[in-house]
Amino acid sequence: MQWLSAENLVAVCTALLGIVASAVMVWYERRVPRRKRIGYRVQLDTPIGDDGQSGRTHRRLGWFDTAAGMTDASMVLLRIENDGSQGIGRDDYLGPGSHGLTVEFGRRTILGVSVTQPSETSHLLDHFTRERGFAYQGGTLHIPRVPLNRGAYFKLLVLLSGGHEGDEIQVSGDLSDGEVHRNRSATPDEKAPLFSRAARLITITLTLCVIALAVIVVAQDDSPPPIGCESGTLTLTGSTAFAPVLREVAEKYERDCEDEDTDIVVDAHGSTSGIRELAAAGAKAKQGSPAIVALSDGPKPSGLPRLRENRVAVSVFALVVNERVGLRNLSTADVRSLYRGEVANWRELGGPDLPVRLVSRDANSGTRQVFQRRVLGRGEIANSSLDCLHKDDPTAPLIRCELDSTEQVLATVADVPGAIGYSELNLADRAKGLRVLTLDGEPASVDAIENGTSSYPYREIEYAYTYGRPPADSLASSFLTYLTRGNGQDVIRTHGHLPCWTPEGLKLCARPSP
Repeated sequence: MQWLSAENLVAVCTALLGIVASAVMVWYERRVPRRKRIGYRVQLDTPIGDDGQSGRTHRRLGWFDTAAGMTDASMVLLRIENDGSQGIGRDDYLGPGSHGLTVEFGRRTILGVSVTQPSETSHLLDHFTRERGFAYQGGTLHIPRVPLNRGAYFKLLVLLSGGHEGDEIQVSGDLSDGEVHRNRSATPDEKAPLFSRAARLITITLTLCVIALAVIVVAQDDSPPPIGCESGTLTLTGSTAFAPVLREVAEKYERDCEDEDTDIVVDAHGSTSGIRELAAAGAKAKQGSPAIVALSDGPKPSGLPRLRENRVAVSVFALVVNERVGLRNLSTADVRSLYRGEVANWRELGGPDLPVRLVSRDANSGTRQVFQRRVLGRGEIANSSLDCLHKDDPTAPLIRCELDSTEQVLATVADVPGAIGYSELNLADRAKGLRVLTLDGEPASVDAIENGTSSYPYREIEYAYTYGRPPADSLASSFLTYLTRGNGQDVIRTHGHLPCWTPEGLKLCARPSP
């Protein structure tokens, strides 16, 4: 692994910045505000007279128009607040006089002052008396030593004359182990910022770091190639039910390896046919293992000792019926009666008045062999139709036809009224015009089987066979590793199978399916 890659550096810097920013904020919250602090805000400073100096005309009516000194009057709303983390008592004010704070309005003259206070702290009004230093003269206002708990505040509405609106307003005073400072206050028409400047700066910096990391990750294809990419030619044969998985995994392997000399061909003709093809190719080979892997729905036939097995996945299969049949569940006994030719019409099983048509796979099919082994417990009756519509054998109890692939079975069941067939589950779920049946009330469910909550019988282990043990540096060996333990596991699961190399898959693949 390249520890000094660009994305790693960005990721580490982003993490460090986040840690440092968090530490600074914690330190700031815990250490900086521990001082006693009084803040003040000028929340309103507006002219209420018209002296022609401001360049604006103000509509006035009544007392504002007639009272003395109102021609150049202005109004200021001043908020005094304890914005520190400690309460402030009367003894914390250190000024020489009886008052605690002094407000200077510059060139303006004070005409009157009104104190406003929230109802929950109305007791503070008792401190605003002349005896305690509440007074004004000229442009100077003295505020008493008002005790303020943390977060408490009061407001002063001051009527002024002379000067100009916006002239500097200064609040001063001495606090024991504290300070008096000005806070920024939003004007009535100004929207207050949602975040502080520091918060915005940290957020923007972290966002830029994350964007840079994402661009680097997306811009470069850093996905690791399969273990031991090998070149050459490989043929995958056998199960048609598992063929969609093989095609996608083969394409992914070739794409990941980026080797123009790698050519993987999927040529599926059924499980039994694939095993026979592998055995014949191995017998003809003068030495070594031929570049063929055969996939089989279930174990190989006996008498082929040279074939070496690799357990790939647990596959789930399903019985399907044409939509017009209308049934949703069949018992195992009903299914066996159907495939012994004892039920010729669906009304005998509570369905509609439709003749039963059995759509089966040929003798090379692993899906058929699993069905006969796990569900029927015996073979099916003889084939009696070539087109699945007309009976070629007049003595046969009902129509039964055989097809070469899972796709053909699903298409025929969907088209032929009264048809019943079987298929790999994922393909059956996506097919139109048919219905997946439950068996004895048990649904065909990979999740239920994986969780150990289902006794659904129509399932089997998917095997991959090679002729002997292929060399470790061969394409066959590399592909099998990729399929069973590499990125192929994700493809297997997306196609509705359970990979054998997952924790639950290991348990199920360690023994034959029930």
